[in-house]
Order: sequence, then C-alpha cells, then structure tokens
Amino acid sequence: MITLRRTLVVTAALFGGFCLVAAVALTLGSAAIGLGEIARVLRRPWQEWGDLAATVILGLRLPRILLAAMAGAGLAVAGAAFQGLTRNPLADPAILGVASGAAFGVVVAQVLGLEALPFGFVPLAAFAFGGALLAATAVYLIASVGGRLPIQTLLLAGVITGLFFTSAITLIVSLLDFGRLGGVIHWLLGNLSSVGYRGLEVMAIALAIGVGLVYAQARSLNLLALGEESALQLGVEAERVKRIIFLAASLLTGVVVAFTGPIGFVGLIVPHAVRMLFGPDHRLLIPAAVLSGAGFLVLADGLARTLIRPAELPVGVITAFCGAPFFIYLLRTRLHPRL
Repeated sequence: MITLRRTLVVTAALFGGFCLVAAVALTLGSAAIGLGEIARVLRRPWQEWGDLAATVILGLRLPRILLAAMAGAGLAVAGAAFQGLTRNPLADPAILGVASGAAFGVVVAQVLGLEALPFGFVPLAAFAFGGALLAATAVYLIASVGGRLPIQTLLLAGVITGLFFTSAITLIVSLLDFGRLGGVIHWLLGNLSSVGYRGLEVMAIALAIGVGLVYAQARSLNLLALGEESALQLGVEAERVKRIIFLAASLLTGVVVAFTGPIGFVGLIVPHAVRMLFGPDHRLLIPAAVLSGAGFLVLADGLARTLIRPAELPVGVITAFCGAPFFIYLLRTRLHPRL
C-alpha cells in the first residue's frame, strides 16, 4: 500500500543517490577538480565564471550532467508508461517503434540543415516529436481493431514500425556525403555532448509536460493492470488513456532523442528495476523512475567519459552493454522461466 510517508522516504532516498552520483560525475574529466572546488563554484555560480574551474564546471560538466539526468528521466518515464499500458516488461520506446520514429525525424531535420539555424534545437525537437508521434500514430492505426488496441497486435505493430523507420534512417545515411556522415553516426549512437542552458530550459519544459501527463494517468494505469474489462467497470476510459499515454510518451521520447540521439535500454532497465524494488503502483513508480533514470544515465555517461580517457565512448554503448544482459535475464526468469 502506498502511503505519503513511504513515497517521501523513497523519493528522498533516490534523490540523495542521484545527488551523490551527480557530485562524483562533476569530478570526472581531464581537468582534476575536487569536491571542495566544485562546492565553491556552485555556491555562487553567477560570480564564479572568471577562473578555469568555474568555466569547466559551469560551462561543460554541469550542462552535460543536467542533459544526461533529464534524458534518463524522460526515457525511464516513457518506458514505465509503455510497460504499464501494455502490461509487458519488454515494452519501451524502442520496442514500440517510437524511438525509431523520433530518430527519423531528427535525421530528416539534420539533412535539411535545420540544426544550423539559430536555436536549432527547437526545430530538431519539433521534428523528433513529429517523428515519434507519426510512429505512435502508425502503431495505433495498424494495431487498432474496432477502435480498440489489443496488446499483442500493439507490440507486433511497434516492432514492424520500428523496423520501417530504422530502414528509412539507413537509406538516408547511405545517401549522405562522407563529410556529414560522421556526425550523424555519432549522434545515432547516443551523444551527450554539451547543450547550452537555453536548450536545457526548452527540454525541461517539454519533459515536465510529458511526465505530468503520464503521472495524471497513474491511477488509470494501476486499474488497467487488472485487465481492460475490469478497468472499464471501474470507470476507466481505456482507449482515452492509451491515446494520452502514446502522446505523452511520444513527447518524452522525441525531446530526448532530439537532444541526445537514440539511447537504448534506459526505458527497459530502469522501470523494470524500480517496479521490482518498489512495487507496481504508478503513483510511486513514476517519480521513482524519474530519479532512477536520471541517476542511471549520469552514471553511464561518467563511465563513457572515463573508460578510454582521453577519448570517450558514446553513452549508448554503455547502456547497450548494461541492457543486453538485463534483456536476457528478463527472457529467462520472467517470460520463459524454463529456458
């Protein structure tokens, strides 16, 4: 049973863990900066841009950590929403094709040169959201039977849609000239290179809207776990909830992909782990996914920056190495225990 006290305790513990991970991440990099120096800069950030430590912390490391935290939170909530909606632990933005649709939108925007415009992150985010929404709409139309969305056809439609958009991306990349190919490939592997604070503000607003929409459906997601017929008898408009979840998760996925590229497995690992630790109630699961997803991706980015220093790995490589064994674990213990 979820109580206010338990919610506050879990949230406070996860927030403390995230702060610890973020503090360690601030110390990682080619320039050695201790926690004391970091605390001095963060106490008065508007006065501390004059020295090297402040420039590195405020201009490079802090924006990157904020970007990783917001991206992880957005992907985790999108995954939690899809898993709750489909009642399937393997459902996430990638499985349902939404991430591929968002990536397709961004690749199209990059080919059109929109990222070179002033505030280029805005058209990139718009194209990503449009691609994600297009993919979600395609999945909805393919899977819809008499105005309803059977779970089995929903997942199958997601896989088909994802493959289509992935093939479209491959075609576009194959036609690019070599000079532009490198940047797109790096982005497609997941890239957390620094985004300015103005871009982070736009991202934060969009993610807040998406998370708010999902959290508003927390009770409905709890009731849908009992089955659609039972939920309907308890007053849940199942089809309306599905449309809202698709819209909100498309927004979350599209915005994250626009700023970071497609980063796999975050929406699979984090919600499932949080559900195992704290239970299936979405009133607690969603805020827990926000903080856990943020901490997970900040930690993954820290590893990506340090494992082959002074070079760095794409963060998507780290999440894939974490996610593949977890996916196998799910298959063996949750879906096919006799394997």
